[in-house]
Formats: sequence, C-alpha cells, structure tokens
Amino acid sequence: MIRLILIVLLFLVSLLAVFRAPAYYLWIAAILVTGYPLIFSGAALLLTVSGFWIKAYQTFGTVLGIITFILCLSPIARAYFVGADLKKEMSSIFNAPHKTIYPPQQPFSFLKLFSAANGTQSNDITYVKYADTSLKLDYYRAGIPGKRPCVVMIHGGSWGGGNSKELPELNPVLVKSGYNVAAINYRLAPKYQSPAPVEDVKNCLKYLREHADNLNIDTTKFILIGRSAGAQIALAAAYTINDPSIIGVVDFYGPADMVWGYSIPSNPLIMDSRKVMGNYLGGSYKEVPQHYFNSSPVEFVKKTSPATLIIHGGTDVLVSPIHSDKLLAKLKKARVPAFYLYLPWGTHGFDYSLNGPGGQLSTYAVQTFINTITQP
Repeated sequence: MIRLILIVLLFLVSLLAVFRAPAYYLWIAAILVTGYPLIFSGAALLLTVSGFWIKAYQTFGTVLGIITFILCLSPIARAYFVGADLKKEMSSIFNAPHKTIYPPQQPFSFLKLFSAANGTQSNDITYVKYADTSLKLDYYRAGIPGKRPCVVMIHGGSWGGGNSKELPELNPVLVKSGYNVAAINYRLAPKYQSPAPVEDVKNCLKYLREHADNLNIDTTKFILIGRSAGAQIALAAAYTINDPSIIGVVDFYGPADMVWGYSIPSNPLIMDSRKVMGNYLGGSYKEVPQHYFNSSPVEFVKKTSPATLIIHGGTDVLVSPIHSDKLLAKLKKARVPAFYLYLPWGTHGFDYSLNGPGGQLSTYAVQTFINTITQP
C-alpha cells in the first residue's frame, strides 16, 4: 500500500512536467521536476521495479509507475526535439555562416544532466550613488585578454526583490566564452518605481564606459540580459535608451506588454500580479494607464531596435508566453533580427538548473546569439 501511495504522489508531481502548476509550491515543484528529470524518473523507476517484490496492487502500481517514469523523462525527449534544429533555425534568423559562432557543445546532451554548474569569482563595484542610496554590481572579467564585449545581467524578483547574486551560473559560462559580465542591482519597488531601474541600467552603462580601460571593455558592444521582471527592464532599456552600443538584448520569460498583462492577471494562488505591477508602476491601470504604456517594451520596438533573443516556457504560470508572442510579432513587423526559443515544458525559472533540459538549450541559444551579434 505504501508503494502505491508513493507512486500516486510521484505521478501527481510528474504531471507538472506537462501541465501548469495551480499553486505556488507546486510551481516550485515544477521547476525541480523539469530541471532535474533524472532524479524524479529514477525514483519512479525504483518504485515501479519494486513491484516484483511488493504484491499489493502490483499491476495498477506498475502501470502507473511506468506512466510516471515516462512523464518525468518527457522534458528530456522534448529537449532533443527542440535542440535538433536549434542551430539551423538561429543561423537562418541571424545570417551567421561562421562556424565559430556556435558553442563547442551540442544544444542538448543527456550526459550533461549529470554535470554540476561551475562558479567563478567577481568583484563588487559601486557603479552609481544617488542622494538616498548607492548601487553595486558584480563584475566578472572575460576569460580572454584584451577589450571584450560586456554583458549586463539584470535579475528578476517582481521588481521588488532579488539581487545580483541570483542564478549566477550563466555568468561563468559567458566569461569562459570571452565576455565580461556585470550583474547589477537596481532600485526596488515600491520605494522606487518605473522608470528608476531603466535609469539604473543607463548609469551602469555610463560607469562601464568611463572605466572601460581598467575593466577591459569594448564600449561599442553591450548586451543586456534580463530574467522575468529583469527582462522587462532589459527590454525597456534596450528599446528606449537609444544607445547604439547596446547591440543585443536577451529576454528570459519577461512581461513585454504591461497593459495586456494587467488585463490578464496570473493565478492569485501563485502571485498577485496586479499588486506587483501596481507597486512598480505607482497604481492600478485605471489610476496610471500611461505608466503601463510607458513600461511596455512592445510599444517601443522600431527598426533600429537591437537584435533580440526571446526565451519562454509553455507552462509559465507567472508570465504568460503570450507576452513573448506579442513581442516577436512586433519585432518581425519592424524587421528587427529576433529569435524565439520556445520550450513547451518550461515553467517560470526553468533555467534554475543550468544543466537541465531548459538550462542547456537556453545557454546554447544565449551563447550563439551573443557570438553572432558581436562578430566584426
């Protein structure tokens, strides 16, 4: 009986690899199920095989165990399908015939699921001082000598939380690829509201330019990367600052249309998205509609906007992938080079495990994108 109960519980958890999570803690579970599929599929396999010795409810438990095993492995199978054409699809969008733009690894590797993420050291730097606060960034020097492009990493956290230390595993990967990385802190809501974080990005770029010789930065090539709320900030900065040195922007599951996003709130059992947006924008849409418009990156796409990489999961319960659909449509209309990596099984934060299916594919896409746009 205990075996059957465990299999049923694991089966219910495995459904998160296919369906959207209905509550906050189940969303966290979905990140783990899709990011570490070998652990859950291994548990399902052990419980299924134990049926040879445990006779109670043997047939039903074994059948349900096999189904659970398949569901847990499904992100791996789907990652192979997405990765199979990723190089070809990205090449066709960005017209990149040079073999050197592609990372040495495959878009997805089963063996890499067993690997651990690497770390690297950074330096804390104060990049701006305001009258009431100062902001720091974590600076990672490129693994290649000389003046190198710089990636500005902007964390998530619903505009009111988070910091530059979150999900740092991608930073050493980019450093090893030859890029400087500046992971920034920005002013948080509700004390500070839009467009304060975009102003912080602008001041960060100013600081990096002024200290480019010491930091070994090529000041003609900046790339902005943001996750979730940080993606909204990155997109807004890339499309409104009008800085030609921002040559690319990467959007990890960001809200690109704040007006539409307010009209279709997320599941309140996971997040009160309207409250979060109101804290950031100074009120509800009814109270300050212009603030929502001014903070919607889709409204500022134009033909001179920088190349854009969009990455979103199909089971995202915090930020609907429709945001990314709408952004891609605007970019195509303006004829801005853009690629959308859609991960059907991915939930919000799918890149928590950089070596998981979503983490591998997104890392490959980011490396390829940056390698391409920084070519001479």
